[in-house]
Amino acid sequence: MSDLASKAAENLRKIRATKPLIHNITNFVVMNMTANVLLATGASPVMAHAENEVEDMVAFAGALVLNIGTLTDTWLASMLKAGRKASETGTPIILDPVGAGVTGLRTAAAKNILASTRVSVVRGNASEILSLCDQKAAGKGVDAIHSVDDAEIAAGQLARSLQTTLAITGPVDLVTDGSRSARIANGHALMPVVTGTGCSATAVIGAFLAVDADPVSAAATALAFFGIAGEEAGTTAKGPGSFLVHLLDALYTLSPEKVADRCRISLR
Repeated sequence: MSDLASKAAENLRKIRATKPLIHNITNFVVMNMTANVLLATGASPVMAHAENEVEDMVAFAGALVLNIGTLTDTWLASMLKAGRKASETGTPIILDPVGAGVTGLRTAAAKNILASTRVSVVRGNASEILSLCDQKAAGKGVDAIHSVDDAEIAAGQLARSLQTTLAITGPVDLVTDGSRSARIANGHALMPVVTGTGCSATAVIGAFLAVDADPVSAAATALAFFGIAGEEAGTTAKGPGSFLVHLLDALYTLSPEKVADRCRISLR
């Protein structure tokens, strides 16, 4: 058993024992799913977007998840306010730059959050990550048109430049801080055809960050856990609708021991 496989089991035990509060400023499309995924994992979700309460809320949180999927100027102001407060208190922040590279609003917002706050992890698809590198990258809506391999070299450079950890999800996920990298091969083919699985993976990373101070370890073990749950769901699901139900059940019932046994994390 690898060290990160053992760490995945340890992190899951900690989440279920402590039930960390995860403050989400996320999008309308995935709010309900994200909350249910966090609850099934063992964390406690809160969705608080009002600019006049986000500082108070983030003060109680174990992690702050910022997701720009249904972005408005008002929500961006709340994200920046919450992110600055989290940066002051040392609360880990995870950014999901949904659709960055597709429109100027989204790309500029993601870069503004990165410049104004101390983001621990950025979770996105390859096209979204490439857009933050000022590379010529454009997604197809919120979907990637680049592979994880396309983004690997640029991601390492960007991670070092921003002093953050990048988690790029795809058929095989990549987590890198520019000096350490991990590949995670867990997951199922139905995951990309259910709206919100990427955003839910971001939230799960937030829960793992609440109990693991190492962003590379937290992101890699969270993605392995989420991917294993997808594998479990895929064994009985007949399609995307039943997959979502089985995914929630798998997140809830997976034991730390099974997670450790089935982790496919390789360090590079």
